[in-house]
Amino acid sequence: MKRGGAQRSFAAGEAGVDRVLAVAADPQTSATAEEVGRSYFDAFAARDADAAVAHWAPDGIEDVTPLRVFRGVGEIRGFIAGLLAAVPDLETRTERVIADERVAVVEWRMSGSFSGSSFEGIEATGRPIELRGADCLEIEDGRITRNTAYYDGAAFARQVGLLPAQESAAERAMLTAFNGATKMRALVRERLDR
Repeated sequence: MKRGGAQRSFAAGEAGVDRVLAVAADPQTSATAEEVGRSYFDAFAARDADAAVAHWAPDGIEDVTPLRVFRGVGEIRGFIAGLLAAVPDLETRTERVIADERVAVVEWRMSGSFSGSSFEGIEATGRPIELRGADCLEIEDGRITRNTAYYDGAAFARQVGLLPAQESAAERAMLTAFNGATKMRALVRERLDR
C-alpha cells in the first residue's frame, strides 16, 4: 500500500480546490484511489456536498458504523448535507491517506459547533465537537462504490450532551444503574429457570 503523509485542509474557495475536485467531474477518470480519497475529503473541507456526492457511484453504499448504512447517492447526499447543515462551521482535515489500486483509507479530523439543524434525530445543542476517524473507501472506475466510516460514536454523544462526560459523577451513576439492572435481570432469569 502506498502511504501519503502531509496533513491537508482546504477552506472553501482556496486556490486548487476546483482542480482537486475535478477528479469527481469525469466518470471515466484515471484517478488513483489515493487521489479520489483525497479529493472526496477535500470536498468535505470545502463544505461542498455536491462535489462530495459526485465522487460516488450511483449505487454506492456508505456504512457509517456508529449510525447506519446509507444506500445510493440520494441517501448519501442526505447524510452529507445533513452533517454540513448540523455543523455549519465544520472544519475537515485529512491527516493521512494509505492506498492501493482499489482502496484508500483516509484518517481525518473534523471539528465545529453542533449549532445548525438536527442531525440523525438529535437536536442541535450548540456545543463544540471534535472527532477523529477513518474511512475505508472502495473505488472502481474513479468512483466510490463503498465506504465504511469509523469514529467514536460515544465521544460524539458525550460532546453534544447525549451522554454524560467520561468519568463524571453522572456517568458513574448511569453505570451503577445499568449494572444494577443487569444484575437484577440475571437474578430474575435464574429464579425463573429453577
